[in-house]
Amino acid sequence: MKVDVLAEAVIAASCGHVAACAADPANAPEWYSNITSVDWLTPPPVAVGSKVAFVARFLGRRLAYTYEITAYEPGRRMVMRTAQGPFPMETTYTWEPYGEDADRTRMTPPQSGRAQRVRLDRRRRDGGGHTARAAQGPGSPQGAPGGAPLNADLTWAEGLRRRLWPS
Repeated sequence: MKVDVLAEAVIAASCGHVAACAADPANAPEWYSNITSVDWLTPPPVAVGSKVAFVARFLGRRLAYTYEITAYEPGRRMVMRTAQGPFPMETTYTWEPYGEDADRTRMTPPQSGRAQRVRLDRRRRDGGGHTARAAQGPGSPQGAPGGAPLNADLTWAEGLRRRLWPS
C-alpha cells in the first residue's frame, strides 16, 4: 500500500530564510525530531545528485537510509528519494511566500513511501492535524507497537520554528 502524508505550516519568516535552513540536510536533527544524525556522502552544498545518509527513529526502531537530491530549485522546492534504505521513500519540500506582505512562508514537506499495514488515525491532535499510525497484525513491522506514531503531525514545524528562533 502506498502512503502519502501531507502537512504544511505557515512560519513567520521570509521564504528565503526558511528554505535556506530547511534545505540544508545538516540542520535536520535540530528541527525534525525523528532524525538523529546526518552525514554528507557527497560534498555540500545541496545540488541535484547530492547524497546524504540519515539515521532516524521510526516506530521505535533505528532506520538508516540514503537520500539523493533529485530536484532542487533554491527557495522554492527540493525533492529527495531513497538511493538506499529499507523501503522506497520520497520527500518533497516546497516553500512559498505567504501573507499580505509575503513576510511569512508556507512550507509543505509531504512524504510518501510503501508500508504494509497503515491506517489514518482521525483523532484530532494539538495542532488539529491527523497522524498516521501503524496497525497491529500480520505485516506490521516486527517489534512495532500497534498505534505507534509515524510523526505525520506538525512537530517538524515547531522544531523548525525553534531552530529559526532559539529561546
